[in-house]
Amino acid sequence: MLRTRYAGVICHPTSFPSPHGIGDLGEPAFRYVEWLARGAQTLWQVLPLGPIGFGNSPYASPSAFAGNELLISLSWLAGDGLLDESRLVDPPAFPASEVVFDEVRAYKQPLLRDAFDRFRRGAGQSLRPAFDEFRAAHLFWLKDFALFMALKEAHAGAAWSAWPSEIALREPAALAAANEQLRDEVRFHEFVQFLFARQWGEVRRYANEHRVQVIGDIPIFVAYDSADVWANRELFRLDEDGRPTDVAGVPPDAFTAEGQFWGNPVYDWERNAETGYAWWTDRVRAALHQVDVVRIDHFRAFAASWVVPAHAPTAAAGHWEPGPGRAIFDAMAAELGPLPFVVEDLGLVTPDVLALRDELEYPGMKVLQFAFDSGPGNAYLPHNYDPVSVVYTGTHDNQTTIGWFRALGDGTRSSVQRYLGRDGSDIAWDFIRTALASVADRAIAPLQDVMRLDDDARMNTPGRPDGNWAWRYQPHQLHEGLADGLRELTETYGRAGPIRPPQGHDPFDYTVDGTAHPLWDRAAPGIVAQD
Repeated sequence: MLRTRYAGVICHPTSFPSPHGIGDLGEPAFRYVEWLARGAQTLWQVLPLGPIGFGNSPYASPSAFAGNELLISLSWLAGDGLLDESRLVDPPAFPASEVVFDEVRAYKQPLLRDAFDRFRRGAGQSLRPAFDEFRAAHLFWLKDFALFMALKEAHAGAAWSAWPSEIALREPAALAAANEQLRDEVRFHEFVQFLFARQWGEVRRYANEHRVQVIGDIPIFVAYDSADVWANRELFRLDEDGRPTDVAGVPPDAFTAEGQFWGNPVYDWERNAETGYAWWTDRVRAALHQVDVVRIDHFRAFAASWVVPAHAPTAAAGHWEPGPGRAIFDAMAAELGPLPFVVEDLGLVTPDVLALRDELEYPGMKVLQFAFDSGPGNAYLPHNYDPVSVVYTGTHDNQTTIGWFRALGDGTRSSVQRYLGRDGSDIAWDFIRTALASVADRAIAPLQDVMRLDDDARMNTPGRPDGNWAWRYQPHQLHEGLADGLRELTETYGRAGPIRPPQGHDPFDYTVDGTAHPLWDRAAPGIVAQD
């Protein structure tokens, strides 16, 4: 039986063109979807969609549930009558090819508050029922997040552990008083989340209508200074004052003699198990309201994670501790049905991690840039792939393929040329062709590789505290010629779309509440195949 094969592109919405300093969910997002469809791409991978945190990273968010308010399209708000068009006529002269986050925030936040004020005064009346429905449906996380953000602003941005103890430790009377005192600020943050959800929902629906599935991203660990930890202290290893006793990290290796001290609080897995992993189930349920498939970052921690005492001088003081293993996935599947996961199984991967991945039958990741530092037995070389995997030319954490190839030593570069049977003069598209030709069911390339860009367009350099996540493309760079080239290769290697099952059902023809919600050849709970 022929397997269904897919092709796709990684591009985070912040990278879209926009006159407002950062890519958003307005017109360029819809044009990008149309470009994907023209190129016969059926997968669009994004980074975490939540509010950004330390270093402007989407992986250090103050919430595992919320959306990034900076992605809200101001032009869309004007169309809704929530902003006066004149406010958008003369925006600051933002750079066209990068995001300057502080400047963007300083520009957009007052406009979002203006939109909220207009809404309170009666603008956008048609949105009120939807806003009320959104608040009711997302109450389980929204009330804590909105209050957390209001309190953070009231305390000049200080971490929650520095707030007065009665608030930091969530004494009921103090929470009730804060909700009353900060009522308008709480409602503002609820409203902003509604705007994000409404706009992103339309972009995702448009993608689904164009037969494009959206792959999202869940980092396994969450930031300490987050609504998640503040509102769920019992699920993490904290002391009685709410301070972490242990944090996550990475052990020493050939590159870092002291290891990596991440600082994220680690989970109290025993306590999580006692709840039936309810918070994790809610988290994945919320993610599947936003995307069709979820990539789990740092999957290995579900098998075992490197735990470091919070006050240790370096991560070398840590030790391995077992994770929840299969139990957490069984608990989530019991509530949510089959889980459409891709797992990030890169880095220090031990046999227990691979055994858990294979037992759960989740696709792992193969990165072509990792394939040429050893011999023909390298697991990232295409001839060694399991079809149940996702091959990438590179990821958001890698150099662009052109930048990587230029930095290689002569011996490794010769190995690449010999394996590909190409001279490397068009190495980015050589890699794209190799990925598409592989047996992996899913092949994905960063948009920077599709555009043949050098390291100036790199999205993230791990270990660098700032200067990341800022790359944007300009409108002329997303041209039809690139889409047509992708279509030709995608069709050549049989990845232009799903094969219809004998029953006549298309794997894309699933809906939740009337909204297209495709999964990879299987339905999730509440998803009904349409005859």
